[in-house]
Amino acid sequence: QVQLVESGGGLVQPGESLRLSCAASGSIAEIYDMRWYRQVPGKQRELVATITTSFITDYVDSVKGRFTISRDNAKNMVNLQMSSLKPEDTAVYYCNVDLRLRFSSLRRTYWGQGTQVTVSS
Repeated sequence: QVQLVESGGGLVQPGESLRLSCAASGSIAEIYDMRWYRQVPGKQRELVATITTSFITDYVDSVKGRFTISRDNAKNMVNLQMSSLKPEDTAVYYCNVDLRLRFSSLRRTYWGQGTQVTVSS
């Protein structure tokens, strides 16, 4: 019923930029908080950035000043602009969205499939 499709991952050199996008589609009535997580093999998934319905943003300390999360409510999209990338930013990045389906009163969380970001010289 709901799909989250991510795009924009890839291989970049340290100091370069990358923009991730995630589009939600399906029988969506309302979208609430939107987030980006990342995960490195063998480690727990880490919350990177959050944007609320009021466009309030929050970031993990390691990306503050380098990453910017944004949302386009008309397109049901969340983006992550990543600048000054470092090798330690290498991970699979996942979008995560709280939403309510049409004809439902339940608020649920959905995950994207993940997109690989590799920062290496």
